[in-house]
Amino acid sequence: MLAALAAGYHGPPELTFGRAFSSWTLDPWTLGGVVVLGVAYLAGVSKLRRAGQSWPVARVIAFCGLGLGFAVIATMSFVGVYTPILFYVRSVQTILFLLVVPLFLALGRPLTVVIETVPRFGPRLDALIKSPVAKLLTFPAITTFVLVVTPFLVYFTPWYQAGFTSVAVAQLTHVAFIAPGFVFFWTLLRVDPVPKAYPYVVALWITAAEVIGDAILGLAVIADTSLLAGSYYHALHVPWGSTLATNQVLGGGVLWIFGDIVGLPFLAAQLIQMIREDEHDAEVIDAELDAREAAEAAAGAASGPVLAGAETATAVAASGTGSPPSTQRPWWETDSRFADRFRALDETDQ
Repeated sequence: MLAALAAGYHGPPELTFGRAFSSWTLDPWTLGGVVVLGVAYLAGVSKLRRAGQSWPVARVIAFCGLGLGFAVIATMSFVGVYTPILFYVRSVQTILFLLVVPLFLALGRPLTVVIETVPRFGPRLDALIKSPVAKLLTFPAITTFVLVVTPFLVYFTPWYQAGFTSVAVAQLTHVAFIAPGFVFFWTLLRVDPVPKAYPYVVALWITAAEVIGDAILGLAVIADTSLLAGSYYHALHVPWGSTLATNQVLGGGVLWIFGDIVGLPFLAAQLIQMIREDEHDAEVIDAELDAREAAEAAAGAASGPVLAGAETATAVAASGTGSPPSTQRPWWETDSRFADRFRALDETDQ
């Protein structure tokens, strides 16, 4: 430690497995934001429940426990302590803010809470979400592009180094990561009201594009022969750990691999939403069929068996086939959700 001080190093001691659990710091700006968002969300949920609306505990855990919890880990755990010192730890923080925090915040359905519980702002937010401008800005190709490009702008411009020397830039960087990440997950998961509900097949393709973007970012960092923010890291005079070049390679690997691993919970959430949507559609179709059968049964009972028999005989004679004609097409050919598919098949057969 004396040698470190002599070299001009005044940061935390070498990162070890034990210090990864015991090293904590205070980030008042993040703590204030977490408290405000958490209290506001819980107040909204409480209001919804008092009004008789069900709100599962899982959503509260996703928003407050995981979304806001990972924000605390990203800034006040060992990640926050060693982010200014180690390049690869800064990469961990980037993935947490870019993908992990916004994913769980979106799963908490905060927009629904605002729309349902804030009388003045809620309807305006709902109208804004449904506006043509929102539909344009949340087009999947645009949201994915912004999500992928943002870390490139941070890492390969003076922005990266400025985040270590300016508190304002550091907080702005956190917001710049969370915002596109939240829009990305919000519009694709569709658990909150969205400007346009794209099929989940589109979401899967977009997810694949995002995974490729993470890989390109990581590889670009690894392949860069010059040190990113080299003057800053050299000035730290860190007397322990790997070399600065190795640190950067490790950071690129974190951006690539950790970013792709984080995509797994997102894929799981997408699959769960797809299953739930299919189950809901099946329930709606079953209800429609039951209602149609009940109406037909009631109409048949009202017309009387004699009249029904006469009508059937007349129809058989008119057809000349000796059997009653079909009076109803299969439901899947008349349902608007499937009719176009079968119409295309019929045209192909012809």
